[in-house]
Amino acid sequence: MIDWSQFTPETALLGGLMIGLACALLWLLNGRIAGVIGITAGTFTSLNAERQWRLAFILGLVLSSWLWLMLAPLPVAEVTGNYGLLAAAGLLVGIGARLGSGCTSGHGVCGLARLSVRSLVATLTFMGLAVVTVFIVRHLL
Repeated sequence: MIDWSQFTPETALLGGLMIGLACALLWLLNGRIAGVIGITAGTFTSLNAERQWRLAFILGLVLSSWLWLMLAPLPVAEVTGNYGLLAAAGLLVGIGARLGSGCTSGHGVCGLARLSVRSLVATLTFMGLAVVTVFIVRHLL
C-alpha cells in the first residue's frame, strides 16, 4: 500500500536533481565516478591526496542528511524488522556491491548516465534480485 499522504514528488525530484548534480560535478571537477562503495573502500586503501577528497565526499553525505533534517520535517520511520538481520543484510549488500564492482550510485546513477552496458546489466541484476528477494520474504516465507 502506498501512503499517499506521505507521497512527496517535489522533494523526490529535488533530491534526484541534487544527486545528479553532485555526480556530474565530481566527474567534471575530479574525473571520478560517484560510486559510494568504491569511494568508501578507497578511503581505507588510498594515498593521502586521494583519501582527502574521499573523506570530504563521505562527510558531505553524512552532513547533508543532518542539514535536511534541520530544514524539513521527516516522517517517522518505524523499523519492525530484527536489527541483527537488518545489519547482516546491510553487510551482505556491501559485500555484494564490492564484489560486483559497484553499487546503485556507481552503476545505477553514473553508469547508466554514461550508457554503460556493464552498468545496465549490473543494475538489472541487483534490481531483479531485490524484487525476487522481497517476493520470497513477503509471500513465501
